[in-house]
Amino acid sequence: MIESEIEISEDLVRDLLREQHPDLAELPIREVEGGWGNQMWRLGDTLAVRMQRMDKDPDPQLKERRWLPALAPRLPLPIPTPVRSGAPSERFPKIWTVMTWVDGTPLDHGSITRGDHAADTLASFLKALHAEAPTDAPGASDFGAHPSKCTDGFEHFLRAVDLGRFAEDDIRAVWDDAVAAPEWEGPRMWVHGDLHPANVVVADGTLAGIVDFGALFAGDPAWDLVAAWLLLPAGGATRFFDSYAQADEATVRRARGLAVMKSLFLMLMGQNGDRGLPGGKPNWGPAGRSALDRVLKGL
Repeated sequence: MIESEIEISEDLVRDLLREQHPDLAELPIREVEGGWGNQMWRLGDTLAVRMQRMDKDPDPQLKERRWLPALAPRLPLPIPTPVRSGAPSERFPKIWTVMTWVDGTPLDHGSITRGDHAADTLASFLKALHAEAPTDAPGASDFGAHPSKCTDGFEHFLRAVDLGRFAEDDIRAVWDDAVAAPEWEGPRMWVHGDLHPANVVVADGTLAGIVDFGALFAGDPAWDLVAAWLLLPAGGATRFFDSYAQADEATVRRARGLAVMKSLFLMLMGQNGDRGLPGGKPNWGPAGRSALDRVLKGL
């Protein structure tokens, strides 16, 4: 992946704006730490430039351009909304997008102290998002599959992670139950698909916005219900599901298994945080361990 990275600087961002959106080119520009598939640059006070970084495929940004303007007005939390499109050029052969900026601190660098409020807020957001999607909405890919189709990824994460105090048998029990759960039989629902601590922002101790919709798809909402364990403090999952009130038993079973897999992924990225990944991910390890603990304890 590192070989595919393109060096992105403030000068490059400003030059691209001068070429394609000159009315925005003189706004202050400053880099936002982190980012993986895309790198973010603040543009003035209310905008951001989303630059393809490790992603070779333009589809995630194209999905955001196509669908977020339609979704944003009916969602109770702010999400980034595309306002300008950047085309590939000789200077930068990938797409880029100017989007609205969502204020707050990424949860992997912040905390939730108002757990009940955050649980109710997350439930309200997902109830609003999880509406039936149109027929031309993007389908599931690696994100969105039934757990039975994700076994290779689960096994890879399980082998690669230092489990520490966690028992492998306990982890497998939750995963095997998710694999055995029935598939989603409802309509294709809008799903964010990648809710974890780096893809939400917090303010005043609670959720303040949802970002990075590059995995957006229409399908099984269990992929979003993992957030009950990945984002909320102990006890939050029970409050969340009571407030969400539209998840059947099979969907919760799939969600618990996917939450285990996502927790292992976060733990692995925490281990790899000093191995050249852009931005480093050292904060993801503790977040993954806390989430795994909550899943296994049923909190």
